[in-house]
This record gives sequence, structure tokens and C-alpha cells, in this order.
Amino acid sequence: MHKRVLVTLALGLLLSGCGIIDRYFLPEPLDTVQEIFEAGNDAMQDKNYVAAARYYARIKDDYPFSPYAVEAELSLGDAYFLDREYDLAAEAYRDFETLHPRHEAIPYVLYQLGVALHLGYVSVDRPATQVEEALEYFQRLRQVYPDTEYAAKSDEQIVSCRALLARRETYIADIYWSMNNYQAAWTRYENVVKNFPDVEDVAEYARKKGEVAYLRYRESVSEEIREQREGTWKSLFRWL
Repeated sequence: MHKRVLVTLALGLLLSGCGIIDRYFLPEPLDTVQEIFEAGNDAMQDKNYVAAARYYARIKDDYPFSPYAVEAELSLGDAYFLDREYDLAAEAYRDFETLHPRHEAIPYVLYQLGVALHLGYVSVDRPATQVEEALEYFQRLRQVYPDTEYAAKSDEQIVSCRALLARRETYIADIYWSMNNYQAAWTRYENVVKNFPDVEDVAEYARKKGEVAYLRYRESVSEEIREQREGTWKSLFRWL
């Protein structure tokens, strides 16, 4: 009987000790959505965007009907954006627009989405699909929400996107030029001159290169015709 009492006391002290250790050395659990949201906001203020994104994503995934869910979904995009995770930011902003198309923050969301897509494009040697998509968001913002501050800010972004697309097209034309494919190069240069006259420096470069490319293309065609004719005459003489 005495041994049982000792064992019981020992277990009690052990469990009590674990509780004391947990209280002093382990963080308090986040039990409410409000606490999770506030923790995310604190992390944002501390510029700990990875932790902030984790808190906001938890609310989005586990508490989608919470009163904090909408704000958390928007803040999730901001946390990714500030952490320069532009692909993740664009995805979060897209989700927000899909879920809340009439929310008052939509002009901001469209602008941030366009900027995230634009900044996520790192080199002209890659397909420019996301730059084209960014341009569409900025143009849509100008058309649908013309009186907002974000529509006004979109003007500069539109100019930048178009300049990037013009340089991308010129880059491809230059590749064709280096391969002596002057017909394809001329076509690309002409596309720049026709579709991007507002990007004056690039359009002027494309115009000059296009003129030379066209001349070289015509020379190559004439040379091919001459060679074909010579080949025909040589075959005729051999037959005779």
C-alpha cells in the first residue's frame, strides 16, 4: 500500500512538473482566429513575411468563414509580394478577385496583381505571357476603375510593360538576324514598328534593322533565283 502511494505521488509530481515546464518554456497555443490574425499582423510589422504568410494561409485554409478570412486572404497576397515571392503573390491576388469580385479593394488587387506579374518576369529570353497578362490587368483597371488612384498609377506600368514587350520582340528579331534568316527578322522588326510606335527608341532601332533585313532578304531571294536559272541552263547543256 505504501508503494502505491509513493508511485501515485511521483506521477503527480511528474505531471505537475510537465505542466510547469510547458508553461514556462513552450509558447502559448493560438486558440482563436483573432489571435492568429493578430500574430500575422505582428509578423508583417516585424517584416517577417514568411511567418505572416503562414498565419494568413492558416486562416484562409482552416477558417474560410471567419470574419477575419477576407482580410487574411488579401494580406496573404501582400505578405508574398513584400517577400518578393511574386508568383505566389499573383496566385493569392487572383484567388481574392475570384472569391470577392465586388470587394472595395479590387482596384488595389488588380494593380498589385499586374505589378506582381510584371516583376516576376526576369528576362527577355523567356516567353512574355505574364507581361502580356499584366498589361491586360492594368488596361482593365484603367477602363473599369478610371477614377481610382490605382488606375492613375497604372499608366506608368502600361508604358513599362509595352517597352518590355517591344524589347522582347526585338530580341527575337535579332536572333533571326544572327541566323541569317532575314525574312523572319524583317517580319519581327516590322511588327515592332507597327505595334509599338510609342516605344520610340526600340521602334526606331527596329525600323533601321528592318530596312537592312528586307534588303538582305531580297538579295538572298535574287541569289536563289539566279542559282536556279544557272542550274537549269547547266542541266540543259548537259542534256545537249
